[in-house]
Amino acid sequence: MSGTALPLGRQRAIQQCTQEGGTFAMLAMDQRGSLKRALRPEDPSAVSFEEMAAIKEAVVGALSPHASATLLDPEYGYPVCVPRRALSGHSGLLLALEASGYEGQPTERRTRLLDNWNPERIRKAGASGVKLLVYYHPEAANAQEQEALVAQVAEECHRWDLPLFLEPLHYSLDPSTKRVPNAERRRIVIETARRLVPLGVDVLKAEFPVDVAQTQDEVEWADACAELSEASPVPWVLLSAGVDYDTFHRQLRVACENGASGMLCGRAIWKESVGLRGAERTAFLHTTGVERIQRLAALIRGLARPFWSDR
Repeated sequence: MSGTALPLGRQRAIQQCTQEGGTFAMLAMDQRGSLKRALRPEDPSAVSFEEMAAIKEAVVGALSPHASATLLDPEYGYPVCVPRRALSGHSGLLLALEASGYEGQPTERRTRLLDNWNPERIRKAGASGVKLLVYYHPEAANAQEQEALVAQVAEECHRWDLPLFLEPLHYSLDPSTKRVPNAERRRIVIETARRLVPLGVDVLKAEFPVDVAQTQDEVEWADACAELSEASPVPWVLLSAGVDYDTFHRQLRVACENGASGMLCGRAIWKESVGLRGAERTAFLHTTGVERIQRLAALIRGLARPFWSDR
């Protein structure tokens, strides 16, 4: 859908999440379970609220002034970064609606929404959009259940003129393997876009359709990204999935050259800061972190497709 065909309220909300030229250079800091594991690998359950608050405040305070929007969770990030004024007033705000992790079996994963949060509350919290992560495989036994959840959340978002940013994550249906073969990964990521985007998604937060650990062929990368652009009738942005910065920079360049509209990126920019404390953490974020997000934002401005472009 062309951005200009959206209702004006939703169109304005999406615009609040873009940089000049209508592209997305968004920062992700909504991690919860994965962040606890990074902070205390030996005992994630021992991570305190203040430990989570400290890393979120540091990252958001350093990097949100350079992002077109910042994605936070309502449990740790939002209640800390807004009142402590870490979140830039010039950065759009997305709030995650899902609880961390999944329910059900590893081959039949179910997304659970956060208790006491919904699109109405997210709108009243001052956000410009809702982010929903769904674990999804087109052939999973509960695929229709996950599809119904996406449609329900989209309807509620649109009732409040909020855009839905959907983050589908693929997984293996074979309990004996976690890594999906490359050709299968590409098929799943693209088929997921075909099935879920028409349910009311406004921006797709997509996995890179190729597993770069299995192929370094950028021609193959480009072809897969172009196929994903063809499959998605709405703008799509790239997530980093925890890859290192240099790898993400390559992925983002190829994605934007082949139809992506930018990024919603977290760990590739700031993950080294998790192992630092105090002044060392602050110095890393204000030097290396800022350099990284500025470099990625410039790449996006030069190569990405504006959200309002016909697709």
